[in-house]
Amino acid sequence: MPKRNKISAEEAAKIEKLKRQNKDKTVDKWLEVLLLHAAGKKRAEISSKTGFVKAYVTELVSEYCRTSLEEFARKQYKGNRRNMSVEEEAAFLSGYETLAKQGQIVETSAIKAAYEEKVGHSIGSGQIYRIFKRHGWRKIMPRSKHPNKASDEVIETSKKLT
Repeated sequence: MPKRNKISAEEAAKIEKLKRQNKDKTVDKWLEVLLLHAAGKKRAEISSKTGFVKAYVTELVSEYCRTSLEEFARKQYKGNRRNMSVEEEAAFLSGYETLAKQGQIVETSAIKAAYEEKVGHSIGSGQIYRIFKRHGWRKIMPRSKHPNKASDEVIETSKKLT
């Protein structure tokens, strides 16, 4: 028989108190899951009332039992997170911005390599483009000129001949 995580009556009172003080809707639904579990409701009932999948209900209850209530109620974003704050990113990109304003060509691969070195791990190429977009950068390429293009004088004389 599987081990069932129990929530005592005094823990349920603490959860109820925190639920009244809470202003975040996501955390409010998490606390609702805990209160329904403490009331003895089954996973299927909790799932239908809260809209969460049954497996996620089990995950929330077991996470609560592993951690403290304060740690559980602190909204933790899972998945990808930024490696730097927006201000740190702006400071990082400012050096490359001055190079670009001086007319030098700034390549994405060089910026990505420097970013990876700064954060200490590799990143996907999409992440560097999201950073550019966040800071209002856009792709500007110099106009291409063929190295064997004729001079303006030669072009003018050829126009006069025809």
